[in-house]
Amino acid sequence: MRPTGIAGLVLIVLCVVVLVTGGGFTTKKDILKVGDVKITADDKQSIPPWVAGVGIIAGIGLLATSRRRS
Repeated sequence: MRPTGIAGLVLIVLCVVVLVTGGGFTTKKDILKVGDVKITADDKQSIPPWVAGVGIIAGIGLLATSRRRS
């Protein structure tokens, strides 16, 4: 399998995992900083499902171009 096909397959698998598990990430924000004291907050953000859908379509496109060139 060509590298393009492998990249497409990995992209499809990762996007399916994000769709199934509802993937997300956490960022830290500084709320207050006074001298040496710093108060932070964790902000949880989720990845929208349409992003994973676009990733799956892109992965299918990569697989298709990899197969066509073979």
